[in-house]
Amino acid sequence: MKKISVLIPCYNEEENVVPISKAVIDTITTELPAYDYELVFIDNDSQDNTRPLLRGLCAENPKIKAIFNAKNFGQFNSPYYGMLQCIGDCVISMVADFQDPVELIPKYVHEWENGYKIVIGIKTTSRENKFMYWLRSLYYKMIKKFSNVEQIEHFTGSGLYDRDFIEVLRDLKDPTPFLRGIVAELGYKRKEIPYEQPKRRAGKTHNNFYTLYDAAMLSVTSYTKVALRVATFIGAICSGISFLVAIIYLIMKLIWWDRFPAGIAPMLIGLLFLGSIQILFVGLVGEYVLSINQRVMNRPLVVEEERINFAQEDKKTADGPKE
Repeated sequence: MKKISVLIPCYNEEENVVPISKAVIDTITTELPAYDYELVFIDNDSQDNTRPLLRGLCAENPKIKAIFNAKNFGQFNSPYYGMLQCIGDCVISMVADFQDPVELIPKYVHEWENGYKIVIGIKTTSRENKFMYWLRSLYYKMIKKFSNVEQIEHFTGSGLYDRDFIEVLRDLKDPTPFLRGIVAELGYKRKEIPYEQPKRRAGKTHNNFYTLYDAAMLSVTSYTKVALRVATFIGAICSGISFLVAIIYLIMKLIWWDRFPAGIAPMLIGLLFLGSIQILFVGLVGEYVLSINQRVMNRPLVVEEERINFAQEDKKTADGPKE
């Protein structure tokens, strides 16, 4: 009997972990009775009642497992690490707030049985903030245009991943993984399932400007060269314009020595403009350096504080063969 692993990362989701576990289990047992399952929660150091609730769920059902991180390791590392700990023949990643509909699970599995090793959900519309959806659309189009690697629009990471692809992820050993880019760059032939993203069932979103900016910059620094090329081109253009203006001013001053006041204003404006351009691109280069630094340090994806309902043989399977 094939086993389906469902991974649900969570952070301060006390209102959602119990309903989502019930919904996932009901869906699998009702619509996919021929499959065994495990439901794995990975908690990113929740500060509310999430962990006690997860302990209760694990006590009631041994097929529900939990990993408690020692601290919050971010929105990318924790889910990625959780996928590597699953032991099923495939891993389905979903969020805890019901914005990835559980109705997608049978559709994912159906396409998986049709031969696709990767089946992902693609948001076609969203019941969330319309402005944020438009902004994300703009971002995806920009990244898609500038990246030398295919980028998948409105793909949040929700989907089904075959065991073979999980092993590809394990071999990467990337300390700052960006799953959305990895699926496009290294993934097998995939099937895309369109869906409408519903509102959060309960609670508040944990995304803010910083987390969205972090995701955007990780994508930019991992999969595009264009930002650095733009910096080079703009620097060259500004230098050429500055040199041309300087020559024109010199000629005009030499011809109309007494009648042409050069003044300090043009110099000051030009200096401030070039200075701001330099600061902007130094910051951009800093983002690339930061990305390189994080990879060079090669820190662990997460540090576990506790894991529940994981048998010793499960951990060996999840860790893979030792070298």
